Amino acid sequence: MTEDDGANSQVDEREPIPLSALQHAVYCLRQAALIHLERLWEENRFTAEGHVLHVAADKPGGRRARGVRRVTALAIGSPRLGIAGVADLVEFRAEGDHEIAFPVEYKRGKPKPHRADEVQLCAQALCLEDMTGHAVPAGALFYAETKRRVEVAFDNDLRTLTLSTIEALRDVFASRVTPLPTQQRSRCRACSLAGLCKPEIAGRAVRDWRRRTVDRMLAGESR
Repeated sequence: MTEDDGANSQVDEREPIPLSALQHAVYCLRQAALIHLERLWEENRFTAEGHVLHVAADKPGGRRARGVRRVTALAIGSPRLGIAGVADLVEFRAEGDHEIAFPVEYKRGKPKPHRADEVQLCAQALCLEDMTGHAVPAGALFYAETKRRVEVAFDNDLRTLTLSTIEALRDVFASRVTPLPTQQRSRCRACSLAGLCKPEIAGRAVRDWRRRTVDRMLAGESR
């Protein structure tokens, strides 16, 4: 799914967590809550480019070439993990008497310094493993700017990060409390929700609350 496919979603804690929400959560847990819990969204150049990129991939279809079965816009999910969504492209490659799934996610821009895209892709692999009963060892991210695939191995570290992100997001949806802004404020500059999130105001409010709390505690100890 695209980086902006959660714009019109509303998450009920009883419903599966959208795969796209995991990408948002790794980037900023507050961003994920604003989109999927509070249903806030605002377009910018980056989200618009992402939407254009996914127009073709969002059309369901399938074809076979060179022994590989390619399925676009494939609905996937894992009731065990409580996640669901749509994979841009899944290639099914013959291996013995069965097929091995190889998910491919389309992204605008180029590879990023964080693992948000990888977590979203890994979550797709976890869904496909549950659906097919076979291990999914790797997938790929296709970046529009470089026009190249970056293969991603679903190793233990990435799987652990993906599972912990699912749990963190489930806790947010269950509590229905929007977290504070990320401490990595450089991410705020590229975020389409910066104007709605107001990270500086939110951070200042917390700092003021902490200062008042400490002042009250010190005042009590001095009595």
